[in-house]
Amino acid sequence: QVQLVESGGGLVQPGGSLRLSCAASGSIFSISAMGWYRQAPGKERELVAAITPGGSADYADSVKGRFTISRDNVKYTATLQMNNLKPEDTAVYYCNAGHGTRYLMDYRPSSSWGLGTQVTVSS
Repeated sequence: QVQLVESGGGLVQPGGSLRLSCAASGSIFSISAMGWYRQAPGKERELVAAITPGGSADYADSVKGRFTISRDNVKYTATLQMNNLKPEDTAVYYCNAGHGTRYLMDYRPSSSWGLGTQVTVSS
């Protein structure tokens, strides 16, 4: 089982940017699809971006064009670049090492979750 640690969250004004990082332990990272989820207070956890081991990415409609997911299979890291942030992006963001294809709808999370990082978008 891979261990995951998220970082990079914080408070940002609307229209601002943040870059989240997910550090993974274990070489299984390089054969795992990676997903970024978020959970706002009172809401279910939702998948916002996923990337295959080969680098094919897909996004939820709510973040498409603003968020970019990437990965480094040598450093065992996954990154979520978030631009033009909106108040509705406020949530705890989690990374996950799971299984998937190039399509977001095919992503299946594993039980490997980090503790999350808080993102707050507010003026």
